[in-house]
Amino acid sequence: MTDIPADIVSRLQAATASRSTVLVGVDGQGAAGKTLWAEGLAEALRSIGQAAAIIHFDDFFLPSAERPHGTPEARPIGGDFDWRRLRDEVLLPLRESRVASYGRYDWTSDALAETHQVPAHGVVIVEGVYCIRRELADLYDVRVWVECPHDVRLARGILRDGEAARSRWELDWMPCEERYVHEHNPGEAAHYVVSGDGA
Repeated sequence: MTDIPADIVSRLQAATASRSTVLVGVDGQGAAGKTLWAEGLAEALRSIGQAAAIIHFDDFFLPSAERPHGTPEARPIGGDFDWRRLRDEVLLPLRESRVASYGRYDWTSDALAETHQVPAHGVVIVEGVYCIRRELADLYDVRVWVECPHDVRLARGILRDGEAARSRWELDWMPCEERYVHEHNPGEAAHYVVSGDGA
């Protein structure tokens, strides 16, 4: 299991005493280790009897017809992801102690697929790059930034997606994420900055 700081677990457990749902955002650049870290946090919470659910921001990727086009410098930051839908269908309902309901983007069909419901109970972890962008940051009770070196992230990305994806990583995704880091400062907005490099 990923090494999860005990103070994060205790902070979240204490927060559930005063809120029906506690929202956690786990952000970081591509292949930084966000998903693994979020799963480790959920496992740590469940091991002490605390309900924990994970929502992947990848499920809010926009269908290709709706994605902005152009260079990384010209496109809106994080414009491939529907952060407004995450806000309206998940974050705001859960903050108001209402059940959240959202459609999952299916990468194979390039369209929204089945609908998922998230009870307004326990700790809900949203993980994915751009998920604590400034428009969403204040909706989380706890924000985590997973830091990982460029070369490690690139190597992981190529291992996962194949050598054919290298140019997409180097010329598109990584420059877009660097711009996000520079303009939104998600690491500075985080309550915790953790290592995702496996060191």
